[in-house]
Amino acid sequence: MTLVVPDPTRTVPLPLRQQADVRDRWLTQRLLDVLPGLMDRAGIDLWIVTGRENNEDPVLATLLPAAWLSARRRVVLLLHRSDDGVTPVAVSRYPVGQFLSGWSPEDGGQWDAVRRVVEQAAPRRIGVDVSASCAPADGLTVSEHRALTAALGPWAQRLVPAEELAVGWLETRLPEEVAALDALNRLTARVLRQSLSPAALTPGVTTAADLAWWLHQRLADLGVPPWFHPGVTAQRAGVPLRDDGGVPLPAVPQDAVLQPGDLVTCDAGLVSLGLATDLQRSGYLLRPGETAPPPGLQAAWTAGTRVRALTAEALVPGRTGNEVLAAARAAADAEGLAAEVYSHPVGVHGHGAGPVIGRWDDQAPLPGAGERVLHAGTVYALELAVRATVPEWGGQGVRLALEEGVVLTPSGTSFLGSPQQELWTVPAS
Repeated sequence: MTLVVPDPTRTVPLPLRQQADVRDRWLTQRLLDVLPGLMDRAGIDLWIVTGRENNEDPVLATLLPAAWLSARRRVVLLLHRSDDGVTPVAVSRYPVGQFLSGWSPEDGGQWDAVRRVVEQAAPRRIGVDVSASCAPADGLTVSEHRALTAALGPWAQRLVPAEELAVGWLETRLPEEVAALDALNRLTARVLRQSLSPAALTPGVTTAADLAWWLHQRLADLGVPPWFHPGVTAQRAGVPLRDDGGVPLPAVPQDAVLQPGDLVTCDAGLVSLGLATDLQRSGYLLRPGETAPPPGLQAAWTAGTRVRALTAEALVPGRTGNEVLAAARAAADAEGLAAEVYSHPVGVHGHGAGPVIGRWDDQAPLPGAGERVLHAGTVYALELAVRATVPEWGGQGVRLALEEGVVLTPSGTSFLGSPQQELWTVPAS
């Protein structure tokens, strides 16, 4: 299949109709090439995903045709694993894309049709989306669970949580999806570069809140809306880091005007082709007469890129998120670098399903999501922060955050887009 992905040199992504064509081709390929192995790995031979309009299971959105912006009435999707692959059946009032129709209202009730499909499949284990540790895999509502259980009768005894299957489906990316995310990361980085330039930022005039809204508007105007309101933080000499439950964080308020001499970090992520990005970029606002950041900030940046490399090296298939966290922190400690690692999966959702590698406010091993195993073919936001002191700021501490997109391969990680290699500068106005 020849894939057309957004060109990062363009000012707009693919037109919506072309995006829908691409997404529907991806869904067909994922049902054929990805889902059978995931169902085998989870030991589930029938997966039922059900949701109602305006209250969809997060997984359901990834199985519907791209032109469906939500469920229509109630949609029940049944994916049956057999020797021939996976047979997708929809018990729905309306046709559902690639799914075979399993119901016509003339034939009786919707739940009766679900029961008939299950009886024909005769599954050993029926997976449903219930999870205590992964929100996107916990989309089966109480009322839908009750209705499904009542409809299945004795078959309900074979219901099991489909947590591992749902996580695998959400976290696994096709090579073509990875290529698209590479382009989308480049586009995100380009917009972030514009934000830390005179195109969006005038030292002495622009506030942090102004810049965050500039980013939000810019992404919306490009047709790649953000999945969270962009974050902008500033650090400056004379404004020490504040303590937030033991975590030192920037203390310059959002309504403060950004001034020459500030260290500014922007955090943004967009959504296109059903995929999300999550990146951070940092820049220094030059004082009059300066041509480069102070050496102390340069050293902090160098330390940050070193921890970034060490964390990338720790991302190894087969390790758990907690094991990656321990390895990355141990490597940083061995080099005398004060670091926090809090990387996370990214793909269908910005904070995606899959192994979590620490949290910014909790560097202890995490139960549940931290115990999941990393798999090749998944994409992560490699996110971290380093703490350092700046002699030119009277020994004041800074907390420098970095975040890049990476794809996990059988041999390690590869960066997506163009990682930030140096601390950017913004000229004095």
